[in-house]
Amino acid sequence: MLEDRDYMREQPMRVVWSATTTLTVILIAVYALECINNVYLHTDIESWLALTPACFTRGRLWQLITFQFLHASLWHIACNLIVFWWVGHFVENILGTKRFLVAMFGCGVIGGMLQDILMIISPEHFGYAVVGASAGVSGLFAIFALLEAESKVYLYFILPIRAITLLWAFGLISLFFTLVPTPREGVAHAAHLGGLLAGIAWVKLGWHHDYVRLPWEGLFDRFRQYRSSRTPPRKPRLVKTVSSKGPGWSGSGSASSAELPEEEFISQEVDPILDKISAHGIQSLTERERKILEAARKKMAKR
Repeated sequence: MLEDRDYMREQPMRVVWSATTTLTVILIAVYALECINNVYLHTDIESWLALTPACFTRGRLWQLITFQFLHASLWHIACNLIVFWWVGHFVENILGTKRFLVAMFGCGVIGGMLQDILMIISPEHFGYAVVGASAGVSGLFAIFALLEAESKVYLYFILPIRAITLLWAFGLISLFFTLVPTPREGVAHAAHLGGLLAGIAWVKLGWHHDYVRLPWEGLFDRFRQYRSSRTPPRKPRLVKTVSSKGPGWSGSGSASSAELPEEEFISQEVDPILDKISAHGIQSLTERERKILEAARKKMAKR
């Protein structure tokens, strides 16, 4: 019977965390490990994982990712997580999980690159090490503010302000203190500025639409097409083919397979098509396969 198939049975409910929730837990866990290290282990982890001039001068490029998981204090991580939790769920719902993660860490990388270049040029003004997820979070906020420009944001949970206005204010503050750095303040304004600019570019380029390809998407397919275009075509070989006529499904819709017993018809014809839908989507079906599904639906309707 059709309802006896695995795909027709009710599946048990599973709790699936969003990427925003998962990253929040990871950031908290990493901060807890930082605290344990500072009190008990005393390893020099910051010089390897925080963003330092060595990222470019010594090729420690992984720091552009790892610095986004570290935080300097409880207040530092709390501020970042409040904003991340607030905008993260919205942006993830708009972009989808994969693009959300690319946007988050991509904006963080751009912000980190700008900060690191300035640290190399002028370490006395931009410091020697930077940690925090705020560059990526700034990019997510820029995406949110451009897509929901008229939304009201309650600054410090009290003052209502339009999202786009807050974006402009945040951007101007970050730009000013990048041009006029205040090292004692301990805020990586250049990283914030780079993240904001990356988030703005994300929306302006239309990458928040899932039908707009990211630049690196399809590179493998294009490379494969390039290789095939340079490969000389093989000589055709004569092969025997099996006639599509006979005890199969005919194009007219009155095929003998549709007249098989229900269990056999479902096993031979319907199951492979449902497996194909599961793997490649309903748009992958041929006209013949669609007719088979229609015949199956009519069989079930007569019961």
